[in-house]
Amino acid sequence: MLSLPDVFVSDQRKNQNFMKIYTKKGDAGTTGLFGGSRVPKNDVRVECVGTFDEVNSTLGLLRVKLGNDHAWQPKLHKIQKDLMDMMSHLARPSDTKKVNTNPMPTDGAQFCEEWIDELEGQMTTASDYFLLPGGNEVSALCHVVRTQMRRGERRLVSLLATDTVDAAIPAYINRLSDLFFTLARAEMDQAGVAEEKWQLFLYKRFKKADEPATPTEPTA
Repeated sequence: MLSLPDVFVSDQRKNQNFMKIYTKKGDAGTTGLFGGSRVPKNDVRVECVGTFDEVNSTLGLLRVKLGNDHAWQPKLHKIQKDLMDMMSHLARPSDTKKVNTNPMPTDGAQFCEEWIDELEGQMTTASDYFLLPGGNEVSALCHVVRTQMRRGERRLVSLLATDTVDAAIPAYINRLSDLFFTLARAEMDQAGVAEEKWQLFLYKRFKKADEPATPTEPTA
């Protein structure tokens, strides 16, 4: 038998208009965009937004692995929120009359550059080589985020061929993949894990080829 408080709670729930997570509107393979229009779920815009949703989910896993007190947490939290804002803007076709009031992270690229410079200033080795992803769990997760971000960038380029996007978004996305490469290196450097190098970056190889050979013996 239900107690009085149980009955009260049950009656409350019956009287509340809870929004259901399922709408059944997408059962035929379409989804709604910002502003109300509907497109197939494999539309280029949906592919783009969906890929950044994957990125954000992996970022969530990375943050869990790091622990609440890790020094990266505040900045990774900012990136996750910025991704949500950017996804909302990418979900809005440029000809939609409805205004998107979510903020546009116009400082995103600069934010990444400043953090990259800070990280590289703390590391014991320069970033000169392509690396085999791995090292330890956190570093490997940073590489997963990096490669998912690059896939999202490719989807974004496809979207740019069909509609306009605020220039702050592709700049931020491009810089984020550089940031997570650097974060992977910073984690390995701090943990004392040796990097598995593949080849020098291309521009480094050209630079090295252009440098004069170092004399091996005194010249006249």
